[in-house]
Amino acid sequence: MNFTRRTIAAAALALASAAGPLAALPAHADSGRQLAADGMRSLHKLEAVEPRSRFYARRALAVLVFPSVLKAGFVFGGETGNGVLFIHGAPSGYYNLTGGSWGLQIGGQDFSYALFFMTPSALHYLRQSGGFSAGTGPSIVVINQGAGAEANTTTLSQDVVAFPYNQKGLMADLTLQGTKITRIHPHR
Repeated sequence: MNFTRRTIAAAALALASAAGPLAALPAHADSGRQLAADGMRSLHKLEAVEPRSRFYARRALAVLVFPSVLKAGFVFGGETGNGVLFIHGAPSGYYNLTGGSWGLQIGGQDFSYALFFMTPSALHYLRQSGGFSAGTGPSIVVINQGAGAEANTTTLSQDVVAFPYNQKGLMADLTLQGTKITRIHPHR
């Protein structure tokens, strides 16, 4: 799907969120094999352009990669994307990220997210709960590209370290605020 079609799809999703809860929309599950390949390729791309991500990748117990998250908004906004959980480099589960927001916003964007699970309790929570809503589960710190946050023992104490990257399009506010991560079962 090209960027323009993705932007239109994300805009439709954002407008749908104005009519009702975004969580009520069904999560589309891609092929597990394709999602794992896209996730690994996306993670390698992040590690190639963001040195701090390599620091976390070496220390993380698992990495949840969303290779393509579509976000759009016009007052009401929405975002969605499917991802894969890697433990020791092997796919170990598939998840959907969905969120909605409202306020002063306009635009559309396609980007990627990598969440590095640093503690056993955070990984256990994700796997046992089938997912979580940002703010109700493990502590998450988001490191935006170009921000001055350093990769050190202080940030290692966080449960989850998240990197948004690979942005295409125009929109601000790449956070996990208002998102829900839910386990899905992709096609074979």
